[in-house]
Amino acid sequence: MSDSGIVSKSEPSEVVLYCTAWCPDCRRARDWLAKHHIEYREVDISKDRDAAARVRGWARGNETTPTFDVRGTIIVNFDEKALQKALG
Repeated sequence: MSDSGIVSKSEPSEVVLYCTAWCPDCRRARDWLAKHHIEYREVDISKDRDAAARVRGWARGNETTPTFDVRGTIIVNFDEKALQKALG
């Protein structure tokens, strides 16, 4: 794991952050995850179109970022309370 808290794309993770490089809420989400020492895998939907299709399926046809997959619980948008609940 790097100092930023990001798990490499080859490592399994219980938290997947679907994001884009330019999204301000994605930056906030990365900061929040790092602050809470939560390991995660990051998937840039602007580069991974299969991931973008998954996000569209979860977000009513929109490519909404950030979107999280926390052990199978999908959270669309950065919602700290929902993340805390999903993380236990």
